[in-house]
Amino acid sequence: MGRDYSSKSYRTFVLVLLTIVYGFNFIDRQIMGILAPFIQEDLGLTNTQLGLLIGLAFAVFYTFVAIPIAWLADRFNRVNILSIALATWSGFTALTGLANNFLQIGLARMGVGVGEAGGSPPSHSIISDMYPKEERASALGVYSMGIPFGIMAAYFATAALMGSSGDVDWRGTFIFLGLTGIGLAVIVRLVLKEPVRGAMEFEEEVVLKKPPFIESLKSLLKIPAWWAMCFGIAFGSFVSYAKSAFQTKFLVSLDPTFDFQTLIIILGVMNGITYAGGAFFGARLADKWGKKDVRAYGWLPAIAIALCLPIGILSWWATSVEAHLVYATLFLLLIGIYLGPSFAIAQTLAPINMRAMSTALFFFILNMIALGGGPTFAGWLMDFYPAENDLESMRYSMTITSCVFIPSVISFLIVAKVLPRDWAAAEKRNLELANSN
Repeated sequence: MGRDYSSKSYRTFVLVLLTIVYGFNFIDRQIMGILAPFIQEDLGLTNTQLGLLIGLAFAVFYTFVAIPIAWLADRFNRVNILSIALATWSGFTALTGLANNFLQIGLARMGVGVGEAGGSPPSHSIISDMYPKEERASALGVYSMGIPFGIMAAYFATAALMGSSGDVDWRGTFIFLGLTGIGLAVIVRLVLKEPVRGAMEFEEEVVLKKPPFIESLKSLLKIPAWWAMCFGIAFGSFVSYAKSAFQTKFLVSLDPTFDFQTLIIILGVMNGITYAGGAFFGARLADKWGKKDVRAYGWLPAIAIALCLPIGILSWWATSVEAHLVYATLFLLLIGIYLGPSFAIAQTLAPINMRAMSTALFFFILNMIALGGGPTFAGWLMDFYPAENDLESMRYSMTITSCVFIPSVISFLIVAKVLPRDWAAAEKRNLELANSN
């Protein structure tokens, strides 16, 4: 259904390019966690300050700026918005490498958050205008693999830029990645074309009315399955972001003699294969199962996250790096499963003329709770609880943090319960919107 305005090969090219851009989004986030021990030592930061840099300082600006940018993306050229956003966050990533104290690096991370706010809303909207709802979870599942591929690239870039003696030049790493992202922004602006809005829902091109911001907000918040999905992925990602923020520091404390370059290469491969595999196959399974019963988009994430809880806790109490990596591999495979189904719900349930806003509000809830809360909460616990050493404090902190998976499971079970009604209502609403135009 929809106008055949682009070839299948071009559609695939766009999806791959947007996935690469999303990967750069997560390179810039993950690199802080990878290089955390060296940044902390160089700048004399506490665990709480480190958690704030990785979490709240970034997330507050990211989430609040994303909403007005999404409002613009529902009205103006999404390719322009995306390329400007990519250049902005990459520029501030480079500036991060020039920081000399907590205030300077905090301001740089805030700038990265402002730029990254313009990444996902226009990208989700573009993809949803190029893939029908029956294929949307799979397409967005491919897009979501930018997360594990970006994380993998961050590990590999760190390993490649290490000195021959094993020294880690964290400043040079940030500068290199930032300049590379600016180059990618130029490519995005030159090669992508703006797709027709609603092309996958309407046979003929229509001029969609642009609702006021408050109307968009009220419309989305009246959809129970959309709301429950947001909290489900937010609470699940709360634990995931905390893990990413302190995993490198945990492993260095667990075995200081383990070769750091080898360690980050292993972590990169794990994220690139298992996390990406979970995201891809989770999305495909959700689409296949969802054709028979749309409740699958809630059931599948609930099952995966329920399994993550014990596996995640066991990983922090492992007595060797090797044992931790085994548990972490299983964890990454399962935690990637909820991405495709969640992204598909955010786009399918939203009115066509509010898709970028849907993504922005979705990420507002996700990042304020998860990115802002997860690393900050875990870092605060490490400083708050007295322990004989950092390793012990990290184990207790991450065990408590992992329990946030419980409300995530409950939220996705609610999604499964209310989704059939909301899915049918979305299809009816889109038909009415097409007739009204």
